[in-house]
Amino acid sequence: MLFLIVYLTSVFIVLGVGAVAAYSDVKGMQIPNMYSAIILGVFVVCFAVMTLGGKEWIFYPLTAHLISFGIVFAFTAGCFALKLIGAGDSKLASAYAAWMGIQGLLPFLFYMALVGGLLGAFAIIVKKYKPFKNPKPDSWIGQVQGGANKVPYGVAIVIGALASFVKIGYLNVDNFSLFIES
Repeated sequence: MLFLIVYLTSVFIVLGVGAVAAYSDVKGMQIPNMYSAIILGVFVVCFAVMTLGGKEWIFYPLTAHLISFGIVFAFTAGCFALKLIGAGDSKLASAYAAWMGIQGLLPFLFYMALVGGLLGAFAIIVKKYKPFKNPKPDSWIGQVQGGANKVPYGVAIVIGALASFVKIGYLNVDNFSLFIES
């Protein structure tokens, strides 16, 4: 039961911190490094505790998680160098990629891209029609209505992570009962 509590606490912490990171991105187009560090640090601790406790089945092998992290970090660092995304987006996506493992990377990228596309379409509509009255100038809405071409991609990353957690089984109730049985 202790391992289930550690596991669920870890999952809810990383999703909660992600929600705060997404809010920060919408509010001011910034994702503090602390949020990505917490998400990655909680993964390391949770992975270690589950492995040492004989519950390693909840994750993929460590190499799968490291490769996933490496792929996303390399790609997003390149995108940052080309000024396509912000550094905070790169770090946040990489931290969540560590959770996904290589087997869960495709669903994560798919859901993230889907939500990112929807945010982009919304930004185009907001920029064209300016439907919000007196948004804060530093907020995403304020910047877009002012003519900027920006999307708070942290929102897409976090929603993509949540959808992937469901898809790859991290939030599967059937898996929770395995903690008690094993």
